[in-house]
Amino acid sequence: MNKQAKKASAQEITRTFRERFSSTPEVFRAPGRVNLIGEHTDYNDGFVMPVAIDLYTYAAIGPRKDRKLCVYSANFDEARVWNLDALPGGRSGHWSDYICGVTALLEAQHRLRGANLVVSSQVPIGSGLSSSAALEVAAALALLFCSGLRRERLEIAKLCQRAENEYTGTRCGIMDQFVSCFGRANHAVMLDCRDFSYQLLGIDRQMRIVVCNTKVKHELASGQYNLRRADCENSVHRLQEWLPQIKSLRDVRLGDLERYGRALSDQEFRRSRHVITENVRVQVAAHAAQLGDMKRFGELMWESHKSLRDDYEVSCRELDVLVEIAAGIEGVYGARMTGGGFGGCTVNLVRAETVSDFKAKVEKQYRAATGVTPEIYVFAGGNGAEKLEMARPGEPASYFQSRAKIH
Repeated sequence: MNKQAKKASAQEITRTFRERFSSTPEVFRAPGRVNLIGEHTDYNDGFVMPVAIDLYTYAAIGPRKDRKLCVYSANFDEARVWNLDALPGGRSGHWSDYICGVTALLEAQHRLRGANLVVSSQVPIGSGLSSSAALEVAAALALLFCSGLRRERLEIAKLCQRAENEYTGTRCGIMDQFVSCFGRANHAVMLDCRDFSYQLLGIDRQMRIVVCNTKVKHELASGQYNLRRADCENSVHRLQEWLPQIKSLRDVRLGDLERYGRALSDQEFRRSRHVITENVRVQVAAHAAQLGDMKRFGELMWESHKSLRDDYEVSCRELDVLVEIAAGIEGVYGARMTGGGFGGCTVNLVRAETVSDFKAKVEKQYRAATGVTPEIYVFAGGNGAEKLEMARPGEPASYFQSRAKIH
């Protein structure tokens, strides 16, 4: 995490905005996320169980009289200025693509008001904790409010997902943007990525979610992510010869795969097996959580990591080292890689009273194995995106509150 990220806060971003634009902004924030179980299933219409974390991206905004959008990132200490009537049309590989994509999609549906926008994030970039979705959602809420527009949270999540797909080239599913919008403190979100129904699952008060950042991100991550998605889509296309009713791997049972998998390459078979078995694991994990059976939940996390490592092949040495270390520490119910893979973080379910011991042992053993000191965070689960009261006393906090029912 860089220097700017460490001090990101509503007060700090307000101060920065005032210094740059000589006015007082409205302030919004959206959380990053960690995924307890259900990896690479969201873009296969499957099930996921993420938790919004209490690390946030902040967006401060104020109106302009012209049609310019002036954006400044405190994390990168860089600014970008766009004309809303002539926004860039595609990917540039710059951090601003995330905001440009959201802006362009909103502008295509509405006429946005010119604005000054400052963004600052606590979510470590490239860690697998979804800094990109947090940035997209915070920016979307700020731009909508500044232009006097209202959108349902689900519409915002879909728009931000589309922006990432089209403007950064990452063909992600909706999980990250969804939980950034709908997260609730001390709860996981069990999400059906096909119909967007979801269930809030309380996190056991005796448990802590501990995230260990490898502090590495291998360069092949983005391209390999898209290749995995292509393998899944190719598998569905081939399996439809025998299973014409299927629309995604969500619809394929393990027995179907074993029966008709001869039509797939070995790689496609293993990718499909991961997705199919991971969907089952998420559903079983949700039942275990409802029963308070953390032992069973943890077992499913270990199984998930093995599948991601061997069948989906998105782990790496550093992630495997962290999971192996966790397996030897008392008080750990389960551990697995989380996020896209090839670096980033592991997520661990740890008994509250053993967290200090866990942190000390992980730090020592990981440093001995890799020469790197990991960053370690302890979470209980944060709230979804919101407008902060401090910017304008008396403004109702529920301005963007969704009217969708919780299923």
